[in-house]
Amino acid sequence: MEKYSATVTEIGPYVSEFVDHNILVFFGAEAPEELKEFAILHDGTELHAKLVVGDVLELNDFSYKILAVGEVANNNLENLGHLVVKFNGETEAEMPGDVCVEAKELPEIKAGLKLNISGN
Repeated sequence: MEKYSATVTEIGPYVSEFVDHNILVFFGAEAPEELKEFAILHDGTELHAKLVVGDVLELNDFSYKILAVGEVANNNLENLGHLVVKFNGETEAEMPGDVCVEAKELPEIKAGLKLNISGN
């Protein structure tokens, strides 16, 4: 079941600093100006079902199993299109808005990248 999907529309100038630390910060089109500089902006609008451990996050042809979901991550995604993905392999979220996934190679982050999250 598809839970969320989006296409990246814009990359903030400071996104690469987060990518260097294996963190992606997504925001919907309504992101405040001061946050756009470090955000990956996308066109996703609807969370069809809450993210849970075991779901799969896909970025183009790269897939990552979700290992932890912070307590406010679903609300942030649903209300703001805001998603903080840490590619760290951790099974507990350090921050309430974090979604932790497998520590694997990241794709090139650029406009047109497809984000899909699916699960049961």
